[in-house]
Amino acid sequence: MASILKGRHWVTAGMFLLALLLYIDRVCISVAKDPIAGDLNLSDKSMGWVLSAFALGYALMQVPSGMMADRFGPRKVLTAIVAFWSGLTALTGAAWNLPSMLSVRFLFGAGEAGAFPGMSRAIYSWMPLQERGIITGINFSGSRLGAAFALPLVAWLIESYGWRSTFLILGGFGVIWAFGWWTLFRDTPETHPKLSEAEKDYILQNRQQQDPGATETLSRKQLLQSKNMWSAIGQYFCSNFTFFFALTWLFPFLKNKYNLDSMEAGWYAVAPFIAGAIGNWVAGGMVDSIFKKGNWNRSRNLPAIIGFALAALGLIGSLYMDTPLGAVFFLSIAIFGADMTLPPSWALCVDIGKSNAGAVSGTMNMAGNIGAFLTALAFPYLTDWTGSVDYFFYVAAALNVFAIFLWWRVQADKGLSY
Repeated sequence: MASILKGRHWVTAGMFLLALLLYIDRVCISVAKDPIAGDLNLSDKSMGWVLSAFALGYALMQVPSGMMADRFGPRKVLTAIVAFWSGLTALTGAAWNLPSMLSVRFLFGAGEAGAFPGMSRAIYSWMPLQERGIITGINFSGSRLGAAFALPLVAWLIESYGWRSTFLILGGFGVIWAFGWWTLFRDTPETHPKLSEAEKDYILQNRQQQDPGATETLSRKQLLQSKNMWSAIGQYFCSNFTFFFALTWLFPFLKNKYNLDSMEAGWYAVAPFIAGAIGNWVAGGMVDSIFKKGNWNRSRNLPAIIGFALAALGLIGSLYMDTPLGAVFFLSIAIFGADMTLPPSWALCVDIGKSNAGAVSGTMNMAGNIGAFLTALAFPYLTDWTGSVDYFFYVAAALNVFAIFLWWRVQADKGLSY
């Protein structure tokens, strides 16, 4: 009897675990904000720079790391960068002042930059075209579940062992994953010694094919002249502006506005990330379902447009809530919607990038994390300038509406030539 779990499903499981780990390591700085600020004597604006330093390093290394994944393969690249950023996670606990914390978090972001571009390159080689949406949704749901799982766990670890020891503990998990990936994964199904011939043939027949005569090297001109690429860049900036609030300022926002203790705030902050995971599954399923009906472009456009509309609605609705439960309900709608945009976004990058999926997805993710960089700073600075958190939510909602227009322009089936 044939195994229900195929080789490509194990590859998906490995990428899901990587996304889980990625966001456990990433979100812990938000939970540790108050003890770090207290020990290092940092203001909210200084902590905004600490949070944004990660996003800046992450954004700047997106394209180089994506090109590395295309050139050297996701096996080598993902193994190396996970081991590297795990070391930086541990070193976060050794920071002694603002400059040292900024340096460590910037390098940590640079290390994490290659994770999703590397996974995109693996998806191009391993996954049939009709499974691309749900695979991407599963991967990104891992990141949201990792963040949700991390909030109460890291709060407990910090209360039990202190923030410095917590970062050291978390750093060790990444080394374990890197060893497993190097041992078990291969860059293509053709070179995997344990893959059955039947599955190998199925993947080769159903994965996306490179255009005849296409060049392996992607030029900057190809990227800059593509409407699809510019639409992907712009809409992902808007998506990340919303989501990075949840990753950085949601926990302290709930804690301070509603006078919650750390564990209470941690449990309330779980809900939007769970909603985000569900949003990834829903959108991933929509992407594949619509694609199988023969409408390639609508399979990308429609889930993203619905997602951005829900994100704008949830952000504005949260402003009218007087309780943490009400605010979290609407913020969960917002993050559900924002995360609905991820499977079509990353599927689009693989669609138009093909064998250069790492570089294309890295370019999109670079723009998205410039949005994340600005989010980490916009929230404390706008609040200080205006005396209210409301203006941050208005800006984020407006960006989500603008992203709907950008998705109307996308033609996924025309690649970078459009």
